[in-house]
Amino acid sequence: MVEELEESLVFIKPDAVAKRYVGEILHRFEAAELEIVQLKQIVIDATLADQHYAEHVHKSFYPSLKDFITSGPVVVIVLRGARAVARIRALCGATDPSEAEPGSIRSDFGVSMTENAIHASDSVDSARREIANFSAFF
Repeated sequence: MVEELEESLVFIKPDAVAKRYVGEILHRFEAAELEIVQLKQIVIDATLADQHYAEHVHKSFYPSLKDFITSGPVVVIVLRGARAVARIRALCGATDPSEAEPGSIRSDFGVSMTENAIHASDSVDSARREIANFSAFF
C-alpha cells in the first residue's frame, strides 16, 4: 500500500533568515526525504500577516507578533511527503524553544515563543488554507 502524500506550508521566520540558518533548515527537511515543491523569499505585509494569523488577531500578543513577522524577509516553502504535516512538526519541535526536543529546529535556532525560527502548518486542513494564502507568491 502506497501512503498518500501530504503537502504542508513552512516558512523560515525573519530571525532565522537574518542569522543565515536557511540552508541548514532546508537541509534538515531534505535529509528527512521531504520534497521541496515550491520555495520563495518574500516579505509578509500587514494584510497577509492578518490573514495568516487570523485566529490570533484579537489576542494581546498579536501586535508584537505582527511587527516581528513583517520585519524582514521570510522563506516560504511548500513541502511534500508521506505524513508530511506530522513529520515537519516533529522536525520543528515545540513552539517554545525552551520546551523543544534537543536537535529540533526550534531548539537549535529559536530564542523565544515569537522568534522561534520557523512556522509549520499544524494540520492538513491548515496546510491547505495556508498554501492558498501564499499561492500568489508561487
